[in-house]
Amino acid sequence: MHAHLNGILPVLPTPFAANGAIDPGAMARVTAFALEAGAAGVVFPGFASEVDNLPAEERETLLREIVKVVAGRVPVVAGASAPSAEEAADHARRAAELGIRHLMIQAPKSIGVDGGAVAAFYLAVSNAVPGIEIVLQNAPAPRGSDLKPEVILDIVRGNPAITYVKEETLPSGGPISAILKGAPPHLKGVLGGGGARYIVEEYVRGACGAMPAVEITDVHVALDRAFRAKDIAAARDLYRRTLPLLVIQANFRMAFTKYVLTRRGLLSNHLCRAPVPALDETDRAEIDAWLASVADLLAAPSAARKTG
Repeated sequence: MHAHLNGILPVLPTPFAANGAIDPGAMARVTAFALEAGAAGVVFPGFASEVDNLPAEERETLLREIVKVVAGRVPVVAGASAPSAEEAADHARRAAELGIRHLMIQAPKSIGVDGGAVAAFYLAVSNAVPGIEIVLQNAPAPRGSDLKPEVILDIVRGNPAITYVKEETLPSGGPISAILKGAPPHLKGVLGGGGARYIVEEYVRGACGAMPAVEITDVHVALDRAFRAKDIAAARDLYRRTLPLLVIQANFRMAFTKYVLTRRGLLSNHLCRAPVPALDETDRAEIDAWLASVADLLAAPSAARKTG
């Protein structure tokens, strides 16, 4: 049996060199940071990884680097979403060849919200790559299809390869409860998303973990551990203190993540390929101020991880 996915599993960004090429060395540093911070697994590529702007070869190069750094210590969840089942299966096959068994897949929006059509997509992928475990990603519109809980449950019941659901519709609380209530035995858990902006409610509802971005993994791990120790007050306090940062992150997405990682000594730039808003001087000063307000929660990066 493959390892269970529980706890904080950050979605890793794609670092770029100054010339715009992918930067495997920086990828290794960010992965090592996530592990040192206590991540229970790592996810790549996801929306937060600028996946739409990465050719398959770049995805595989960086995934190979991540697998090398992780060295089997925690699960690696590979994103395998694609416009067709054939392409998704190809991504899944490449990941499986690296020893990865957990694949996070969102059905293409082009399929629509008909349960039969979406189920057929997932069955085509799981039949093409036997032995994988699928994390069904249900993202909100306009990015995703906003599948209803009853549709998701029908899809999961008909496909034993789907062992997790990542529920990101807004609000996510009710759907998480509904999916867990109707879950078949092979569904191991429901994971939260949405950048951890609703993580406490997701956990209260029974989510087994969360997949936020990586820039404050150490704080999210502390929150997760406090919740599991039944110190809900401490978990809520960590959530309250970091929420302003997550609100800013909602606007600037991976540009915010990469900027914070530069401030933490892990990246040397915050270049993005994705069409995200640019951070101006005032934005950066505001982020710096909020980072300073939680400085006591942030671990200093180890010398081995710092940029030169």
